[in-house]
Amino acid sequence: MHNKTLVAVAVGLGLISLSACGSTDGGSGSDSKTVTLVSHNSWAVSKKVLKDFEKRSGYKVRVLKDGDAGQAVNKAILTKGNPQGDVFFGVDNTLLSRALDNGLFQPYTAKGLDKVGAAYQLDKDKHRVTPVDYGDICVNYDKAYFSEHRLTPPRSFADLAEPRYKNLLVTENAATSSPGLGFLLGSAARFGDQGWQDYWKKLKANGVKVVDGWDQAYYQEFSGSSEGKKAGGDRPLVVSYASSPPAEVIYAKKRPSTAPTGVATGTCFRQTEFAGLLSNARNPEGAKAFIDFLVSKEFQEDMPLNMFVYPVLRGAGVPAEFTAYGPAAKDPETMAPARIAANRDQWVKSWTSLVLK
Repeated sequence: MHNKTLVAVAVGLGLISLSACGSTDGGSGSDSKTVTLVSHNSWAVSKKVLKDFEKRSGYKVRVLKDGDAGQAVNKAILTKGNPQGDVFFGVDNTLLSRALDNGLFQPYTAKGLDKVGAAYQLDKDKHRVTPVDYGDICVNYDKAYFSEHRLTPPRSFADLAEPRYKNLLVTENAATSSPGLGFLLGSAARFGDQGWQDYWKKLKANGVKVVDGWDQAYYQEFSGSSEGKKAGGDRPLVVSYASSPPAEVIYAKKRPSTAPTGVATGTCFRQTEFAGLLSNARNPEGAKAFIDFLVSKEFQEDMPLNMFVYPVLRGAGVPAEFTAYGPAAKDPETMAPARIAANRDQWVKSWTSLVLK
């Protein structure tokens, strides 16, 4: 989600455009004992859990973080003939058809896939991708701002266009950012093929600010995040995740009793993230072992407090503090993959000319 996904600066994620973790061979990861993961900036796993995988499998893991999910997918498509790695993690349901239509992945049925909820298996006929997590893209609000201004926080998409919320919202570019695209798709699901453009005209007139990616929106522009406050962020509404509030609590220097941010629950869009074995991967066997690991109970239960997303594995537990401060949306907007595939590129094009020009 990622995650996109909220991880406060204390964790140091999302601020590094390209980094390596685990032992590396210093080269391209073509060594048969090294498996190279390509992901978005929000990839995170506990050191112990990763070491368990390395010890058990005999592979060393090298990680390349390639920006926001939209940028990472686009780069992976451009380099698919000579890929940067073996496994890609972080393509979501908003971008899935683009990756599949461009032949980014080769089929692999992960061990343990039978324990993953059927609703998340969006390529179940061919198994080119394996579902790993889900979360909800939603507008977050800065509780202190709304309290100080005696203003009721928005609850729905429609509320955001009201004059009392003028110049308060920051969102991400739908062409480059996964939460930005998710928010656009959520508005299309809510207002329909025709209505979403009128809605965005209203948002534009109401002073919505658009930035390239989630890191900038959340860490620099949003007044409710600990880092945004330090950076002088002055927008009390941001497109982020339903799971962002628990991260604010968990990574606070002094843990507050309640989250400083809230979620406008009527603005949520359900996102599922996948991993896939890259076409032309140099180490396909290592990639397969790593994909199996991603749907293992150990990784799935480690994931919520690292990437602030929910596990797709049936029976995987979620930490109490995660659900206490950021329960998944009860009735998020959703969209069938076929509808996303048929409309996404045209919608993004229309959105760009409507909102950015």
